[in-house]
Amino acid sequence: MPILQRETDLFPHDLLDSEKATTTPWWAMYTMARQEKKLMRNLLELQIPFYAPVITRRFRSPNGRNRETFQPLFSNYVFVCGDEQQRYQSVCTGTVSRCIEVAQTEELVTDLRQIKNLIVQDAPLSPESRLQPGQKVRIRNGSFAGYEGVIIRREQEVRLQVVVRFMNQGVSVVLDDCQMDAI
Repeated sequence: MPILQRETDLFPHDLLDSEKATTTPWWAMYTMARQEKKLMRNLLELQIPFYAPVITRRFRSPNGRNRETFQPLFSNYVFVCGDEQQRYQSVCTGTVSRCIEVAQTEELVTDLRQIKNLIVQDAPLSPESRLQPGQKVRIRNGSFAGYEGVIIRREQEVRLQVVVRFMNQGVSVVLDDCQMDAI
């Protein structure tokens, strides 16, 4: 049984199959931490077309009950289809950190259609990161902005390892992929 009910992740429901999807600009809205659903609710209220793939996660609680949650497939991203005015309204919701215009609209729509079809078929999906263990990165934002290190991965979390090369020792910290850029 889900903790909360599933919310609308595609508005209008036929957006990806409409002509508007390929003729109107798309924007990748990078949200503040854990604000994807709030942005989707705001966009729905403003009647602005969007898609943010949401998948079902099933797990067993510590007391043994089976639980379901609905989580964004791409954390911190909501894709908005609209003109400059709709982009502005989206950013003004107070949940958007950055807004990036999508240059290859048709490619994005094709990819989003495929993802939507996989979700509808209830395929077991899991997000895959572009950052690989052993890759050198620089932290883009947050309290560690400017730090450099190497990615290590442990049990569903991404860790940045900062090493003192002289001593061959270091520390690691858990970070989100979205905070790092490969160098």
